[in-house]
Amino acid sequence: MCWSAGADAVAGAVVGGLGVACLLQVRDPRRLPLAALPLLLGLHQLVEAAVWLGTDGRIGPGAAQTARTVWALMALPLLPVLVPFGVWCATGPGARRRRIGPLLVLGCAVAVPLVVAVLRHPVTVQVRGHTLAYAVGLRWAPLWVAGYLVATVGALLLSGDRALRTLGVLVGAGAAACAVVWRLAFASTWCALAALAAVLLLGWAGGPGPAGPAEARQGAGSPGP
Repeated sequence: MCWSAGADAVAGAVVGGLGVACLLQVRDPRRLPLAALPLLLGLHQLVEAAVWLGTDGRIGPGAAQTARTVWALMALPLLPVLVPFGVWCATGPGARRRRIGPLLVLGCAVAVPLVVAVLRHPVTVQVRGHTLAYAVGLRWAPLWVAGYLVATVGALLLSGDRALRTLGVLVGAGAAACAVVWRLAFASTWCALAALAAVLLLGWAGGPGPAGPAEARQGAGSPGP
């Protein structure tokens, strides 16, 4: 979330461009789900540019409602599934993947009520200072938000990959910063957070995938130089 339609459009184009670069860097298919995250974040900001346009009547009510619904579906149920799934894929077989599995299940469990809330209740939005406040009619919201953060941030922190752990710390700290700044009705930090995440994943996407058990055994048994 940025502070205006123009800012969201520019940020979305930049982050989306980094997302395309991420996908082009991938050498191991297991990294594709997470490598696609920056492209998703860029598209998300472009959608929010349309939401901003709807707040002052520059697009029709139907298009504005569609933009709000698409924004909510991308932000709420999709990310808590995509992030742990992407980490689960990228981690490769072994003990760490087994640790990520429960977080993937948690993300899927959190996504179900979020999907239902978005589809059953019209998504509303209010301009508050330089931010947008969305409402989807979700009951027990703090519970689902906690599960959301545990599934996404927890998966990154447990990945065993230094870049992904750094991203997990960044996302956790960024979520807290975004909440504080949003309460002050100042410009959201989400644009900067999405850009930083995209840069981190751009460097990570081109790396080699994790060695599976068979590959590890072969490497351990191979003769030295």
